[in-house]
Amino acid sequence: MTRRERSRRGRRRWIAGAVATVLLLAAAAATAIWFPSVAATTCPGCYGLERLRPGLYAEPGLTPAQRRHVIEVVERADKRVRDFFGGRESSPDILVCLSDDCYRRIGGGRERGIAVLNRAVMLSPRGVDSVIASHELTHVELHERLTGAEVPQWFDEGLAVLVSDDPRYLAPTGDRCLLDPRRPLPATLEEWLRTASADSQVYARAACRVSRWAQANGGKEALPALIERLSAGQAFPDIL
Repeated sequence: MTRRERSRRGRRRWIAGAVATVLLLAAAAATAIWFPSVAATTCPGCYGLERLRPGLYAEPGLTPAQRRHVIEVVERADKRVRDFFGGRESSPDILVCLSDDCYRRIGGGRERGIAVLNRAVMLSPRGVDSVIASHELTHVELHERLTGAEVPQWFDEGLAVLVSDDPRYLAPTGDRCLLDPRRPLPATLEEWLRTASADSQVYARAACRVSRWAQANGGKEALPALIERLSAGQAFPDIL
């Protein structure tokens, strides 16, 4: 190879590298603009959040009491999920905001909390609560355990209500059902969001169906066993 040929090849490599860098920067910028929640969970510090401990981030300027409260909420939520599933397989980052400005900045909306891409959890000022936190952590844990298997959205949400023991949608003892679950329930995320925006009690109906299936099949331990079978390839049971 001549010196001129080596020079041309070097220039082509440099150009290709420069183009790739520009494309990566453009993609990162687009993500930050159009999907700030994804960007924030990828780089919490880039959005001004401080690490309270590994995997837990909160907005800066919290008082010692507020920091303790955030940590205690997450620890209680973690315990609920661990107790239900017999441990944790997921390890999502958790981003906590105690002000609306912080939550808007990281891409949050009107929700109390949200699981982002089934790998992180964001909590709003109205969601710094062990019930909300364990609900969102359950979504992440379920999808980690399913390893790609699909379940109807109502099962995903009903399970999260059950694990979080949400008093808005569950009776305190006995038959936990507050509403009859026999009407059809939304199977897709799009259907669920549309239904839930009009009637939040769809959570109670979904939780009732999941709870009654568990009661009829040996108790709450039947649900982790079902999830394990689903991850191994079993079809979602029609009886549910």
